[in-house]
Amino acid sequence: MNIEDIETFVVVADAGGVSPAARRLGISKSIVSRRLFRLEAALGVQLLARTTRGAALTEPGVAFREHAAKVSAEIEIARDTIMPTGDIRGRLRIAMPLSLGPTHFAPVLAKMAQRYPQLQLHASYSDRFADLIAEGFDCAIRVGHLENSNLLAKRIGPIHLKLVASPSYIETHGAPETPKELIGHQALMQGTESWKFMDCDRIISVQPQGRFKSDNGIALTAAATAGLGLAYLPDSLICEYLRSGTLIPVMTSYPPPPAAAYVVRPPGQHPVRKVQVLTEMLIEHLEQNPCLEGRNRGLPQISD
Repeated sequence: MNIEDIETFVVVADAGGVSPAARRLGISKSIVSRRLFRLEAALGVQLLARTTRGAALTEPGVAFREHAAKVSAEIEIARDTIMPTGDIRGRLRIAMPLSLGPTHFAPVLAKMAQRYPQLQLHASYSDRFADLIAEGFDCAIRVGHLENSNLLAKRIGPIHLKLVASPSYIETHGAPETPKELIGHQALMQGTESWKFMDCDRIISVQPQGRFKSDNGIALTAAATAGLGLAYLPDSLICEYLRSGTLIPVMTSYPPPPAAAYVVRPPGQHPVRKVQVLTEMLIEHLEQNPCLEGRNRGLPQISD
């Protein structure tokens, strides 16, 4: 069996078809189909049942996929081990948040591409949480408070959150002084999330309500500056608005609990070297960028 055929089969199985697998691999559908045919011929069984909607694993395919994924992972580790020091090649697929990715993390990818000319970098920007395994990502950058999952996470830097509003909103509606008072205010939200605040050492969760919702932090920032309500946003997204006074921190006696930016990856025995290098470069980038870490001084505030 050809290891390339095995690796291609894993991508097809996870992507759910030849076409999406070809897009992930950056090769033609005919090459993917040829590799699958070779692998099935070598094994003497049908691994995939082709359908009008893509491809479904047969019973032997389900059994073989588990072992094939382990083989592919071990081969990737072996390649990293024998590769010359400082050399990285292959493909790295990353999911990033749309709100911060293009402005705050994309420069790291550009630097990585310059440093490693044989590396292929494929980045996807969205504020939704991608399914790393099903969608074939090597890793993702996530910001805020991590939910429980089977993903492996590496903290790359602190992220500071603030509850903010525009001066016009505060002038019209006032500023909440306690979490209980949030019920009387318009909240600018991503969906149905809860907002968390610190009361000394205790964390208080609040279910805010509002008529303006967006799955994008930039859109929420625009709504906040327009005076539509209160927004719960990272300093890294709003630091310039805070400096200019366009947005003002409110309810500062109950700050949001510390959050962070993370690189998350699917579970496995070892992270591939590409992910390790990206993680190290992101940590260095965050350490050198004070706005990302929220170290803002002299900002106007509404006192509680």
